[in-house]
Amino acid sequence: MKVLKFGGTSVGSPERMHAVARLVTGGEKKVVILSAVSGTTNTLVEISSNLAHNDKNRAEEILKNLEFKYYDFVKGLFSTREGVEKGNEILYDKFSLLKQITAKSFEPADEKVILAQGELISTTLFQAYLEEIKVKSILLPALELMKIDEDNEPVLSYIEEKFSQALKENPDYDLYISQGYICRNANGEIDNLKRGGSDYTASLVGAGIRASEIQIWTDIDGMHNNDPRIVKNTKPIAELSFDEAAELAYFGAKILHPSTIWPAQKYSIPVRLLNTMQPDAPGTLIANHTSEKAIKAIAAKDNIIAIKIKSSRMLLAYGFLRKIFEIFEKYKTPIDMITTSEVAVSVTIDNEANLNKIIDELKNYGIVEVDKDQTIVCMVGNMVSETQGIVKNIFDSLGDIPVRMISYGGSRHNISVLIKTEQKQDALIALNKGLFD
Repeated sequence: MKVLKFGGTSVGSPERMHAVARLVTGGEKKVVILSAVSGTTNTLVEISSNLAHNDKNRAEEILKNLEFKYYDFVKGLFSTREGVEKGNEILYDKFSLLKQITAKSFEPADEKVILAQGELISTTLFQAYLEEIKVKSILLPALELMKIDEDNEPVLSYIEEKFSQALKENPDYDLYISQGYICRNANGEIDNLKRGGSDYTASLVGAGIRASEIQIWTDIDGMHNNDPRIVKNTKPIAELSFDEAAELAYFGAKILHPSTIWPAQKYSIPVRLLNTMQPDAPGTLIANHTSEKAIKAIAAKDNIIAIKIKSSRMLLAYGFLRKIFEIFEKYKTPIDMITTSEVAVSVTIDNEANLNKIIDELKNYGIVEVDKDQTIVCMVGNMVSETQGIVKNIFDSLGDIPVRMISYGGSRHNISVLIKTEQKQDALIALNKGLFD
């Protein structure tokens, strides 16, 4: 059994939903995970934000416009009177709930309920369309099958148990439709896996049911060797190892949610990245094996903050780094890069929620310098750091672009440099020319 996930643009119009239906019908049994229709989640976030700021009129106006769009969507999706009526019933049910929330006093938990409606609408409409075209399918509610714990981490054992049970209880179906992104938290409340979480859902479900393959369908033909929004003539990568793909996803490759890899890697389930607009394109295969090519791709991660702690107490001292790291652990702030010398340590973070508190505590150990508006550019490949001449090629390519930090040797698949964000575009173009052309 395969798990197929389709993103927002893949279900972003009635025509695209029709295309998805053609892609999933026939062949072996499948679990189909859908995101919300493109643009819906952003609109729901806007509604929640206005409600949180006590602007009910604006929230109701946005909601009304969204509802009108969906009624037009239903007209294009269904071709029979019965189908349109069914679609309208679905919309009436979902939007009645949203209207009830906007009418009452807003509470923080309401935001998660509002955001969940995007996936609930897309999957329910899609399953109703499958019924109209006589394709046998069943809707498996993610809110009954997906769970996160007190630390907002997925409970894989729960997902495995619930999904396997649901499949066992419904053996006569070839298509099982479910929602990406949404789940229940440890308190049983509606929650989510954060933005891009539909990829994560697909990987968790695939791991839970031991799928033969996990397919992530988007609007681009696989993972490219550079950012196609910045660099011209980028190319899709045929194969990546799990480790290489994880590095690229974490350091900025937008096609894949950073957490997608580990559940699939745990059970060696191949992940294939495919394009709904070009379904015959081979895409990118992520698996245990990989080619021996040195650098395969370049990715960039923005909104990075560099923090330098300088202290003479570091010299010949043990336990200093532990004390520094404990501060970041205390505020649940991950570190991306780290470099050290005898008298200083520099780290980067991508979350400034507790930056001021972290800085205040770091000042107990030395002089603290902070640089914002930084970007990590990483070069990923198979045993990159052991390839002769590769570092020379990277710095020759960068030319006069100043490098704030370097991470080299920490991973066999990644060499990273920290630069000012204003120089990212020049760096990506220069590296593409120097390493691939």
